[in-house]
Amino acid sequence: MSKALIVAAAVLLMTAEAWAQGPSAEELASRNLHRRAVEAMIWAMPAVNADLMLQAMEKSTKAKVNEIVYWSKPVNWKNQTLTPNPDSIYFMSFWNVKDGPVVIEIPPAQGGSIAGNIVTVWQMPLEDAGPEGADRGQGGKYLILPPGHTGQVPAGYIVLRSDTFSGFALLRSNLASHAEADVAKSVAYGKRIKIYPLANAKEPPPTNFNDAYDVLFDSTIPYDARFYRSLDRVVQAEPWLDRDRVMIDQLRSIGIEKGKPFDPDQKTVAVLDDAAREAHALLSQRYDAGFPEINPGIRWFPAAMAEMVKAAQNGYADPDAYPVDVRGVTYTLGFTGIKRIGTAQFYLMVSKDKNGESFDGSATYCLTVPANAPVKQYWSATVYDRETHALVHNMPSASRASISPGIQKNADGSIDVFFGPKAPDGKEANWVPTDPSRKFELLFRLYGPEKPLFDHTWKLPDVEKVSR
Repeated sequence: MSKALIVAAAVLLMTAEAWAQGPSAEELASRNLHRRAVEAMIWAMPAVNADLMLQAMEKSTKAKVNEIVYWSKPVNWKNQTLTPNPDSIYFMSFWNVKDGPVVIEIPPAQGGSIAGNIVTVWQMPLEDAGPEGADRGQGGKYLILPPGHTGQVPAGYIVLRSDTFSGFALLRSNLASHAEADVAKSVAYGKRIKIYPLANAKEPPPTNFNDAYDVLFDSTIPYDARFYRSLDRVVQAEPWLDRDRVMIDQLRSIGIEKGKPFDPDQKTVAVLDDAAREAHALLSQRYDAGFPEINPGIRWFPAAMAEMVKAAQNGYADPDAYPVDVRGVTYTLGFTGIKRIGTAQFYLMVSKDKNGESFDGSATYCLTVPANAPVKQYWSATVYDRETHALVHNMPSASRASISPGIQKNADGSIDVFFGPKAPDGKEANWVPTDPSRKFELLFRLYGPEKPLFDHTWKLPDVEKVSR
């Protein structure tokens, strides 16, 4: 027998022996931890997303739970939430009903209006608020009840039965323009919102408002072991939902168990870091593969897949569907849930130009928004960092909108919006700056979307590269 054959036979024998013996108990435990941590990140994304915003509020502002944090001007890059709107005035309340029902009071749409969404910590929509919500612009008292609430419910409230103790209300005070007077008017209208315990409904205490404008408010997703510390906070604070009970043992195997401290050792932290990176890669790959386009042959796609929207809107009631993977991708990109999607707002996203190439911050691109955009209020186009899905750091502005000051129209009523590191000559009012060292993505918002968007008689065209 030749020497080569002898060596090959020895290798096969050693491999067979190793296979017969199998991996060690330590190896199996490490593999199991890694595998389950990957799945836990994908499953837990919406709840951790919400927890990270709550942490950012508590760290960066004086606001507390059952109060309101707001931005007194349209947000700048220091708002590092996921895909925020720089053309709106934000009011948010992180509510908690563990001590009893809570009321969120929305003013009538007179002198302003709210486009609002009230969601659980899992970002499942309980109800929308404002002219396109349950109050239909008449104003209303939204009563959030704790899980399993059996007490009498008083009349005169829009009743929301939550299956979690906590969640948040995202309440956008609509903006007519970026003029100082319109911003001030929008802020003043938003400050008519109230939040208080039902127990104090006869004499509600004043609502506390805390301004977060120009404060670094960072709730971007950490793709490392820190993610699991946020997840542990959710597990300790919230009841298990029936649909998620399968995760009890899954999480116990990575050290997260209700009623017990989560204190991973250094070796476990290293595995969790690695698992988080793998989950990030999987979620990012799914996003890059693209969502279904709104118009075939044009790259813009709705920011949430149809299966995700359907599941969330019916409270995951279909026993044969639970789109955890798609949900995981969705909540790496943004936050909140919308009960009546396509009424108050509709969002389109794109990360590639007409030729299918990823947007590069060192190049210049043009989006021509056709005339007669189908909106009752306004449209906007915003640049986000492709890696974080937040506003690009240190940029003086992040968007251009139909309500932007001085925006120039073409002779046919269309509007060219430019994205690049430098404004084309004479187009400063229509330009959004990009960081030449970063890739980016775009989100196109339609506030008060109208029929031509949905019957496809009005189509947003691809973004085209105009220079390198």
